[in-house]
Amino acid sequence: MSLTTIAFPNSELRDRVIAQIPAHQRANVDLVVFSDAERSAKLSRDDVDVVVLPYLGSGPTIEMLDELPNLRLVITQTTGYDPVAHLPERGIEVATASGVHTGGTAELALALTLASLRGIDDAVRSQVSRSWAHERYRSLQDRRVMVIGVGEIGAAIADRFAPFEVDLTRVASSARDDDRGHVHGVDELPQLLPHTEVVVLITPLTEGTHHLVDAEFLGLLPDNALIVNVARGKVVDTEALVAELSTGRLHAALDVTDPEPLPRNHPLWGTPNTLITPHVGGDTSAFEPRVVKILADQVRRINDGEQPINLVRA
Repeated sequence: MSLTTIAFPNSELRDRVIAQIPAHQRANVDLVVFSDAERSAKLSRDDVDVVVLPYLGSGPTIEMLDELPNLRLVITQTTGYDPVAHLPERGIEVATASGVHTGGTAELALALTLASLRGIDDAVRSQVSRSWAHERYRSLQDRRVMVIGVGEIGAAIADRFAPFEVDLTRVASSARDDDRGHVHGVDELPQLLPHTEVVVLITPLTEGTHHLVDAEFLGLLPDNALIVNVARGKVVDTEALVAELSTGRLHAALDVTDPEPLPRNHPLWGTPNTLITPHVGGDTSAFEPRVVKILADQVRRINDGEQPINLVRA
């Protein structure tokens, strides 16, 4: 792969990456800025063969990719790549930031679970009203927990749940055994869900996982079960989730929603037993140093004619 011009979304990120790479390890590539404001004045569209997407609000940049006739590689700052999943079929490779968000997302999965089970959201509301509302809440200890998704983040979530003495079940697209033990397949969900008290979603968004959590899935869960979504909003059928939550039968702790951002008048805001965070799973103080490190590694590899890491296969 012979690539020469790598376009960054802003000069700040580009300069932080440059600071991590000795000059001789970037001598064969140009590191430029590609944005709506700067592309016409500073950059020929024909020059760009690599684009680094913005971390947030990548939609406008993705729409501009068609303006680049020689584009060969798109690098994301996210683990998920569903907005650009179509590019490999067009001969444009995609490399993700797999590993960058692992710790932060796993932390939030655990935090959302604990906050919901232990009533931290209720306590915050009581504090605002200066009400001392003592109740007995459920512990994470002894809960039957299912993690759907066994990739790097799924493994990190399982690691963080292990000290809490939970009964952990892992589920993936198909059954298998690995160095951690047995992984159940999604075809086993009808048998597993009635015995599950906490479901943590960290599966990628694909055709197979779109609306994986639908009315049937939710209906199989026992009363007071908790859904924790740190994957993608469209893994869950929002209409079905709102219908279940509105009855008060289930609980939800969601870092991602569909639609996203969640409109102010959306009924999900008002459902009982619901805790919502605004898609902050990977956006922590640990993000920037890690994404700069992986981007610097990608630049060095491209400079030396090596294959980038974390390539998505068509």
